[in-house]
Parts: sequence; structure tokens; C-alpha cells
Amino acid sequence: MSFLYSSRRAQSTDRRPLYGFLILTLAVGAAGSLFTTPQIPTWYASLNHPAIAPPNYVFGPVWTTLYIMMAFAAWRAWKKAGMRSIEMAAFAIQLALNFSWSVIFFALHSITGALVEILILDLAILATAILFARRDLIAGLLMLPYLGWTVFATVLTHAFWRLN
Repeated sequence: MSFLYSSRRAQSTDRRPLYGFLILTLAVGAAGSLFTTPQIPTWYASLNHPAIAPPNYVFGPVWTTLYIMMAFAAWRAWKKAGMRSIEMAAFAIQLALNFSWSVIFFALHSITGALVEILILDLAILATAILFARRDLIAGLLMLPYLGWTVFATVLTHAFWRLN
């Protein structure tokens, strides 16, 4: 009977870093929303919106799903590369850039700054996906929907820049 207990305990311990990555990525999303949410009915609503802009209710579920996928990707890469690795540094950098876009666009109302920043974010996500894939193919693949959505967000940011 003790082998069952030790196996469950080992599984629980193995998942703790995953829970840490989930908390981290979702916390970054929540922190970004603190700058975003108050601006939606005011400043953001006053902007000229491009035809490709999705309805506001789409963003929350999409970003939540992407943050969860990012956490799983980071966890898988971490298991092979360790915390003090270029993979984890790239992940931290792109996560900080992800947060910064919300501050620049929504809090600072700088569409130009947000456009420059998101181009850098695109490159950081691509680099992270490549680094992750070199360690764990699934980890790299888990980053691709995030990259795709962020490239779309780049196109959207550019459209806002042109219209406003």
C-alpha cells in the first residue's frame, strides 16, 4: 500500500512547478488586466476601431487559454532545461513584454509605443518557441497559438495606429 502513497506524493510534488508556472502566467494576465479593464469603456471605446477588431468579450477567454498553454509549455521546457537556462530567461522576457504592452497601450495611451513594443514581443515569443522546441517539441508547439494570436494583435495594433 505504501507504494501507492509514495507514487501519488511524487506526482503531487512533480506538479508543483506546473502550478507555479500557471500562477505566474495567470498573475501576469491579471496584472495586465488592471491596466486594461478601466480603459475599455472610456479611452478604448473612443478610438476608431478597425473592422478586424474582435468584440471585447473574446479577449478574456482567449488570453486565459493562451496563458494556460504558455504555463504548460514553460513547465515542459523547465523539466528539460532547468530554471537557470536560456529557455527560462526567454520565457521571462516575453512574459514581461506581454505585460508591458497592456501598460503602454491602455495606461499610457501610446499606440505608437505599443506597436513598437509588440513587434519586439513577437520576436521574443518566436525565440522562446524555438528554444522550447529544441528541448521539448510539445513545449514549442504549445507556444504557437500564442505567437499566432500576438501576430494578429500586432496587425490589430497597427490598424489602430493607422486609424487613430
